[in-house]
Amino acid sequence: MPLMEHIRELRNRILKALLGIVAGGIVGWIFYDPIWRILQHPYCKIPQAHRLNGQCALTTTGILDPFVLRIKICLIIGLVLASPIWLYQLWAFVAPGLYQRERRWTYVFMAGAIPLFAAGAFLAYLTLDKGLGILLGFTPDHVVPIVTITSYLGYAVAMLLIFGATFELPLFVVILNLAGVLTHARIRKWRRALVFGIFAFAAVATPSQDPFTMLALALPTVVLFEVAEVIAYVHDKRKAARPDPYAHLSDDEASPIDMGDLEDHDLEDTPRG
Repeated sequence: MPLMEHIRELRNRILKALLGIVAGGIVGWIFYDPIWRILQHPYCKIPQAHRLNGQCALTTTGILDPFVLRIKICLIIGLVLASPIWLYQLWAFVAPGLYQRERRWTYVFMAGAIPLFAAGAFLAYLTLDKGLGILLGFTPDHVVPIVTITSYLGYAVAMLLIFGATFELPLFVVILNLAGVLTHARIRKWRRALVFGIFAFAAVATPSQDPFTMLALALPTVVLFEVAEVIAYVHDKRKAARPDPYAHLSDDEASPIDMGDLEDHDLEDTPRG
């Protein structure tokens, strides 16, 4: 298509994605109270000595803070609920320019990315109260920390995003191996450095930076990395077991070309749309 047609298509895709996000945001607005109770629950689990008057209550310092909080939560819920819509719009715009092999890699990535991100976010939710308890535990005696709804939401969202994004790293290892960029031999060679890098990243990336949260992020990521290494090992072993069709040829002999196979390959790798 001409450039202007591509721009028009991109505009239409973006508008459809935004409509989906707005619809999801409306659902978040309707169910705001139960959603906020779920988000606030980890705070209610920390020791009463670290909560204001021992109650499960956050504070606000601005008149607009409650409204801004509601808008932020509705936006987050809208992005989550509308993720199938805007992911499909993104895929529909990009897919016509991909080869068949690249499309298969994209399917593999999307099939693993969504559950891995969800698992990381769920683990972060389970560890929110532990990180908060450790951080607030440094509060001196006879001092009660005042936690605002804005700071708490920022901490919770950062934890969910960091855990979810970190769980995607082993998936990139698998994709690079399938693409032939990263071999199992290289992964095995750099295993110790990669494991150390995972722990160092977990120590720096987590908002609380406490040992418990670091281990809660690093240990599952290391396990996922080991799973990715096993997948890379199996893939490289299967790839090495495939017979080389040109093994019987000498270095100065031209390889035969089957025009039928060449035409089928060209048709397979021709972009559609």
